[in-house]
Amino acid sequence: MTTGRIAGFLLFIVAALAALVLVVGPVATGSQTYTVLTNSMAPKYAPGTFLVVKPAPFNELKVGDIITYQLESGKPAVISHRIAAIGSTQAGERVLTTKGDNNALADPAPVHAPQVRGRLLYAVPYVGFAANFLGQTNRGAVVPVLAAGLIGFGLLNLVQGVRGRAKRRSKDGSASPSQSADSVDAQVRA
Repeated sequence: MTTGRIAGFLLFIVAALAALVLVVGPVATGSQTYTVLTNSMAPKYAPGTFLVVKPAPFNELKVGDIITYQLESGKPAVISHRIAAIGSTQAGERVLTTKGDNNALADPAPVHAPQVRGRLLYAVPYVGFAANFLGQTNRGAVVPVLAAGLIGFGLLNLVQGVRGRAKRRSKDGSASPSQSADSVDAQVRA
């Protein structure tokens, strides 16, 4: 196997794993993806970290969970912080107090159930920069193209491997009868 084929195979494996983690995983789990934009969760979740956030029942969230929530209910702006405390309003409504890992103080406003988008399922460092570069609108168009390219690359490697084996077998097959005759001849003389 040549160095080029090994590099191509490794590239294919990395691309397949990336597709699995960044595309298939979120779709299969019904999750949403976000990118960390600030240092509030650094160093573990530094800017550029790709977050996969899975919807979770509000009553199952607990202290220590990292959640993504709307800053204002119904508005698109979100933030991802860790739950620091769980309390209730005077009306008995359950609310969460959140805090960024890198922030000195807890967030000023409590988080209510309708604001929560989900709990962190997993995170991938630095990948969020590429996701932001593609943008939300372009990402939908790019993913099928990348998937088709990945499948095409895999098929090309498969065809090349089959053709290479066929060539080796034909070379081995043509040399084999003469080698067999020589070895039989040698055995008869002995």
